[in-house]
Amino acid sequence: MSVFVHESAYVDEGARIGEGTRVWHFSHVMSGAEIGNNCVLGQNVFVARGVRIGNNVKIQNNVSVYEGVELEDDVFCGPSMVFTNVKNPRSAFPRRGQYTRTLVRRGATIGANATVVTGVTLGEWCFVAAGAVVTKDVPAYAMVAGVPARQVGWACECGERLDFDGERAVCEACGKTYRMVAAGRVERET
Repeated sequence: MSVFVHESAYVDEGARIGEGTRVWHFSHVMSGAEIGNNCVLGQNVFVARGVRIGNNVKIQNNVSVYEGVELEDDVFCGPSMVFTNVKNPRSAFPRRGQYTRTLVRRGATIGANATVVTGVTLGEWCFVAAGAVVTKDVPAYAMVAGVPARQVGWACECGERLDFDGERAVCEACGKTYRMVAAGRVERET
C-alpha cells in the first residue's frame, strides 16, 4: 500500500501523508499538514499548514481545510462544504495567526454546501445536513439542519435516523442501540 498523489496535485515538502491515502486532481497539501492513513482528498481540496486529519477521512471536491481545523478519524466532508477559521475577518486588518480552533470529532458527517463557522466542535457521529450553517457546538449523534443549524433528530453511527422510544433507540438498519443519558445527550450502548 502506498500514497497516491495525482500529477496535477501539489504536496509541499514537510507535509505528512499516511499509507493508502489518495490525493486527487488540483489539490494542494501545505507543509506541516498531517493526513492519516486511507484518506481520500477529492478534486480541488486545500489543506493548510498545521491541519491534522485522522485516518479514513473522506474530503469531497472543492473543500478547503484551513489552519485551526482538526478532523478526527472517519470524518466525511461533503462536496463544497466550507470551514471558516476567523470570527471577524477584515481585509484591511489581517488576522493571520489568530485562528479559532474547530474540532470535528470521529465519524461526523458534514453534508454538501454546509458551512461550519469557526470555533465549534462537531460531536462524534453527528450528522450535518446539506446546506446547513453550523454556528454552535453539535452534540454527539445529533442531526442538525437549517440556517442557522438546529437539531432535528439523532443519527446512528451508520448514518440512519434514530427514533427514540422513551430513553432507548434501536437502529432499524444496523441494530445498534442507543440510550438518552441526559437532556441533549445520547450514548451508544455496548
